[in-house]
Amino acid sequence: MTITTKRRGSLARSEARQALGFASPALVGLALFTIVPVGLSIVMSVYDWPTFGDRTFNGVDNYATLFTSSPDFWPALRNSAVYTLLYVPLSIALSLVLAIGLGPRIRGRGALRVLFFIPVVVPMVANVLVWKMMLQPQGLFNGLAQSWFGVTLPNFLADPSWAMIMVVAMSVWQGLGYNMLIFSAALEQLPESVLEAASIDGARGFRLIWSVMIPMISPSIFFATIMTMITALQVFAQPQLLTGGGPGNATKPLVMFIWEQGFTFGDLGLAAAAAWILFAIIIVITGVQFAAQRKWVHYEH
Repeated sequence: MTITTKRRGSLARSEARQALGFASPALVGLALFTIVPVGLSIVMSVYDWPTFGDRTFNGVDNYATLFTSSPDFWPALRNSAVYTLLYVPLSIALSLVLAIGLGPRIRGRGALRVLFFIPVVVPMVANVLVWKMMLQPQGLFNGLAQSWFGVTLPNFLADPSWAMIMVVAMSVWQGLGYNMLIFSAALEQLPESVLEAASIDGARGFRLIWSVMIPMISPSIFFATIMTMITALQVFAQPQLLTGGGPGNATKPLVMFIWEQGFTFGDLGLAAAAAWILFAIIIVITGVQFAAQRKWVHYEH
């Protein structure tokens, strides 16, 4: 018995060493590219840390500077909030409508799903170029409006009132297919017996969707909402490529502000502090969403 136990212990230690050996490359990568940069950014946020030159400890001065004397921080924070408030509900609602619309009775729904998913996999730069061509004063939209209705549309990308709306519209168009696939997969998993029972009880059309289908796929909606919200608060490429943050700073989000502070102005300490503020905002909002899920997410069919 003692010899068998010793052999099992030796085998377990050998397997543990082998597992550690196989996992070592991933652990080294995690340490070098995630843990160390995160730790370094915490240190940088409490230092006056120029790209070149001496670094001095300044405590929470970077955070105080952002909240009290940085002229672009609050507008960037506001723009991120506006973008998130517009983008998340629109993206979730339209994706859900699209997923429900492409139901089992639609012929060629597989091809249609692929069609709507194409913008997700197309490089962002290509999507932005297409939208720029359509939105410019000499672009498709204005040309059609002038030829069909004799109306000249505003310069969408140069008008502060329209620029953010166009950034949101382009982002919704690009991300629509991703959430649509999540909702489509959830809808296909619904038990037919429950849907038939609801139909027999008189639930049809909008009532069937609102009272039966949406509650049953609420975990998928919750997941999509969480991920879409995080993506929205981290938006950078769309406004950077479509409007450059302009006109003025009308479409400059917080991540673009962080990028400018770090790589344009060379103030890495201020950029790190702004990044940690954004991280805190995401954590708080995500925590609120998890707390609120108990009231509307149903995990049992």
